[in-house]
Amino acid sequence: MTKRSLRLALDHKRVLIIGGTGSLGKVLTSRLLSGFYGRPRRITVMSRDEAKHHDMRVSFHNMAMASEDIIYKDNQSLLSFRVGCVRDISAVRMVLRDVDVVFNAAALKQVPSCEYYPSEAIDTNILGPRNIIRAIIEESLPVEAVIGISTDKACHPVNVMGMTKALQERLFIAANTETSKTRFGVARYGNVLATRGSVIPLFHAQITNGGPLTITEPTMTRYLLTLTDAADTIVSAYAFGERGDTFIPRAPAARIETLAKVLIGDRPIRIKYTGIRPGEKIHETLVAEDEAVRTVERDGHYVIRSSLPELAGPVETPALTLPYSSDLDLMDEAALAALLTRSGLRVEDKPNFAAMY
Repeated sequence: MTKRSLRLALDHKRVLIIGGTGSLGKVLTSRLLSGFYGRPRRITVMSRDEAKHHDMRVSFHNMAMASEDIIYKDNQSLLSFRVGCVRDISAVRMVLRDVDVVFNAAALKQVPSCEYYPSEAIDTNILGPRNIIRAIIEESLPVEAVIGISTDKACHPVNVMGMTKALQERLFIAANTETSKTRFGVARYGNVLATRGSVIPLFHAQITNGGPLTITEPTMTRYLLTLTDAADTIVSAYAFGERGDTFIPRAPAARIETLAKVLIGDRPIRIKYTGIRPGEKIHETLVAEDEAVRTVERDGHYVIRSSLPELAGPVETPALTLPYSSDLDLMDEAALAALLTRSGLRVEDKPNFAAMY
């Protein structure tokens, strides 16, 4: 199927990115400001981290140093920032006024941290999305669409992070049965290259320090998605999605061991196997077996139609007959090297990971 253009997807829209000061939010904001998705009427970035707001504001104004008056200039510009937390329904109600499209990127996403602090994961990953839904419905806010950002760990979850993200998906999908004024959908994808807590910055640091590179399990596989592809998947879920749809990118996958070997190259650095961490899977799945039968192909993505009868659309011929798992079609060393080169993530590229977070 030919992929339709995203060029005017968010033209003249008032866009809110909740949890938007992370690496994904920065790329999404950058693509919005560049006009890649059209010219939005306004972009609002909300998160609870005031320091990240400041750094992001300065970086988008191309300033080496900041002064207090930048925030006043922002009020007159396309891009604005709001300090607030998705856990706080009062803050959510305020920021959702006069918004057309919401992308919810607020999350606790580190698997080990969520295992040790499950109540914190519940507050952000479940009660936060519930606050968005409640505010829109209870205040009758004229929000056109909400897209929740999810993860492959929500598919047959075995850890707290995945469980909370799976419930976020269900909350947003079920919200379509409570109102016809706002469309709720989901974008679900796997590991994003070079984000905070991901394996590539860790491997770079370990190589710089002379090794060893630590891998939990030699056969472990993961999907590998660039930040721009992740942003495009999220916008596609808005632009081409229907009520209750879950958009899945057709992403490459690889063994983490292969990734480590490509980054090491001919350096005399060894690999150390440490054992699986709490809550980890050997392989990740983006579409489960029970979801495959209601999965269609649309605009270069797999789209899981809702299982709720009120939202389920026709699926004459499913796009998948088996689960879509990270161990099925693996990149070899040459393909991985090409991906790292295109993304500027080779060790010799010396990427500035701190600027990406």
